[in-house]
Amino acid sequence: MSDGPTAPRFRALQPWLAARFGRPVHRVALDAGSTCPNRDGTKGFGGCTYCDVEGSGTGALASGADLARQLEDGLARVARRGAGVGAIAYFQSYSNTYVEIARLREVLAVLDPWLARADRPIVAVSIATRPDTLPDAALDLLEQLARRVEVWVELGLETADDEVQRAIRRCHTLAEFEDAVARVRARGLVCVGHAILGLPGDGREGARRTAEALARTGVEGVKLHHLMVLRRTQLEKAWREGRVATLEADEYVDWLADCVERLAPEQVLHRLTGDAAPAKLVAPHWTIAKNVVRARLEAELTRRGTRQGSLHAARGAQPKA
Repeated sequence: MSDGPTAPRFRALQPWLAARFGRPVHRVALDAGSTCPNRDGTKGFGGCTYCDVEGSGTGALASGADLARQLEDGLARVARRGAGVGAIAYFQSYSNTYVEIARLREVLAVLDPWLARADRPIVAVSIATRPDTLPDAALDLLEQLARRVEVWVELGLETADDEVQRAIRRCHTLAEFEDAVARVRARGLVCVGHAILGLPGDGREGARRTAEALARTGVEGVKLHHLMVLRRTQLEKAWREGRVATLEADEYVDWLADCVERLAPEQVLHRLTGDAAPAKLVAPHWTIAKNVVRARLEAELTRRGTRQGSLHAARGAQPKA
């Protein structure tokens, strides 16, 4: 990210993708039928309080679409965007390394025919999981895959406050996240950290501390979005009873700017807001297009006279690009 006077004030994903892969790139979301330890009774039942029954994913497998068909259909949609457009195979739903190693090997094998093509459309593979469900055997497989295609491991932190983690039933700790990031990066894989702003009990200071934690770990990518209350979640009941509030749009942009100022300058912002199908979304009721959020963030940083990394505590310890 240039420091010139007209340079963007934060490092957005699309320019980074274009520079990295030399062509337009889009995600193909996949549901491999995984679950989570806070759903199956290993650590708890019901999952995170904000997470819906599809595990913040597509629910495609439950609807009957097998993984190979999901990938084929998704790549066909990407191909319709134009010749040479690349795809990121994104294993999104639930915790994708929370499976037997034989099952993970089977899931990853779905990629093989596409990676063997001379004109292969897949430029990267992204695996969403939890920091406490990432055994070394899974990292072994991902490291092997990374010899053929770039591999990203997306780890949910959500908040750096362990008390808030317990309250939202994440059932892991900041220390476990830090350890998982270190192990992912030691394998030469790209690590992306995920956080939610506005979690109950976290507050604006909590959001700032979470951004500082993400910067400290050196994750190459960061996903941020506001708390959303979805139907059929534990959080919905609390919201309807008036025990949970969500951020207003202007408030969210202010908090977002706080976080961006505290990230390392070279970290790539993969996401700045969240979305949900209208039929699923309970609150907040404001809807702002992603490009509008980006513009508002840019305007707020300009108003403050700051940019990504302005309040980063260790500018000399930046993650690799």
